[in-house]
Formats: sequence, structure tokens, C-alpha cells
Amino acid sequence: QVQVVESGGGLVQPGGSLRLSCAASGSIVSIDGMGWYRQAPGKQRELVARITSGGSTNYADSMKGRFTISRENAKNTVYLQMNSLKPEDTAAYYCNAGVVVAGSYRYRELWGQGTLVTVSS
Repeated sequence: QVQVVESGGGLVQPGGSLRLSCAASGSIVSIDGMGWYRQAPGKQRELVARITSGGSTNYADSMKGRFTISRENAKNTVYLQMNSLKPEDTAAYYCNAGVVVAGSYRYRELWGQGTLVTVSS
């Protein structure tokens, strides 16, 4: 079974920092793009940042300069470093990865269960 699992969420004060991690596991041949999305209560899920297998990145405008996405291909892991957090960053953060599954060699989009980030004093 292939899956991605997030970790690192929690409660942080405004202006603080958090680092999220997401590890892909299972019978994976290769991983293409990986990314982070978030969904605040009552809102639609939105892109936070994505990174290609080669390391190219793109960010939502509101996250540029505050968030940094990176990945460690040897560990099938993507990270999201979040600095200068604001109350409006409060949301469930979801990891996404495009993987090629061993055996079938089919491409699948994986989503994690989400990790909650709460920014509050």
C-alpha cells in the first residue's frame, strides 16, 4: 500500500514557526511533484507550495517569502518550513504526491490525512 503521512502540525503563536514533514511510503518506483495544500474551516482547499522532482518550486502569492518547500528524494520526503505565521494561516495542511507504483507502473495522486496548524495567542 502506498501512502503519504504528514507530521509536524500544532499550536503556534503569531510570528512563530513550524516545520511540516510528509513521507511517502510503500512500493513506489518514483515520485514526481510533491506539494502542500491547506484548507481552513469553511473554505476551499488551496495550494500552498509545490516542488518538482528536480527541485523547481512554486508558491501561492500569500506564502511567498514566509514559507519554504523542500524535499529529500532519498527519503521520499517533502518539508514545509513556515515562518512569520499569521492567524489566517490556521488550517489543515495536506500533503500531495504524484507517484508511480511498483508492479503496475501506474501513476497515482496520493493525499495525506492532513495535519492541523493553529496560529493563535
